[in-house]
Amino acid sequence: MSSEIPFCKAARTPVRGPEMAVPARSCDTHAHVFAHCADYPFALDRTYTPPEASLEDYLKLHRILGIDRGVLVQPSVYGTDNSLHLHALRQLREQGHDYRGVCVVDPEITIAELEELHEAGFRGVRMNLLFRGGLQWKEVLKLADRIAGMGWHLQFLINVADCDDIMDRVAALPVPVVFDHMGHMPAALGVEEPGFQKLLKLLKDNKAWVKLSGSYRVTMQEKYPYPDVTAIAAALVAANADRCIWGSDWPHPHFPGLMPDDTDLLEDLRVWVKDPDIRERILVSNPSRLYDFND
Repeated sequence: MSSEIPFCKAARTPVRGPEMAVPARSCDTHAHVFAHCADYPFALDRTYTPPEASLEDYLKLHRILGIDRGVLVQPSVYGTDNSLHLHALRQLREQGHDYRGVCVVDPEITIAELEELHEAGFRGVRMNLLFRGGLQWKEVLKLADRIAGMGWHLQFLINVADCDDIMDRVAALPVPVVFDHMGHMPAALGVEEPGFQKLLKLLKDNKAWVKLSGSYRVTMQEKYPYPDVTAIAAALVAANADRCIWGSDWPHPHFPGLMPDDTDLLEDLRVWVKDPDIRERILVSNPSRLYDFND
């Protein structure tokens, strides 16, 4: 294992539930689980090494937050080996839970392999242009055509301020596109930043979705609260509330700062979205449509 690969801190243990009313069937659309590396080896070219984050701890977090559904997103440290999250989704189903997944796959994946992932609950393919071990644009073009008939989407982990070429191509893709972490743009750049404006336009035109997640990754603040993120989140909701979803990003891998409190992250929706009916759409009906939940 290379000494140049940093180890991540563990997530904080939640100690309180939210004061905000959390509707039934609310969904956390962005989280990961990590197993011991001896059981599920990490990619050699990874950007970070995570601590263990078990499925049991993930479910405990959801019980505290009042969350009934979730989406496990394949992290870059496992490359295209989706076996851990595949196993986790099957285990969740056996326990009676309704969860979904987003995978990372090779563009040469067979239809039979995609169908196996679909049966387990996967509904999208992640495109990672920030960390080593992720997919590249040229590889995703082929995947977009392959998954178009499955009701799947592409999920982009990019900084919208640095990816003009990609932002200009999104509208022409044959599948929905979901942007991680509010476009992963530093909040200091503000809502007038050209790449962010392109994201707003895609939302207005129903060409994209966005996750109201990762606020602690885009803020310029050293600790919670993150008031500089409010304008970013509010602009996304104003552009198209029906294309916004929420995610915790638990257990917050590859983050060097002060670990956030997941209850704070959920309750930020009260700051960003004043209307409880819109919050319910963001937490319940929007992810239900996108991830094909069993309503």
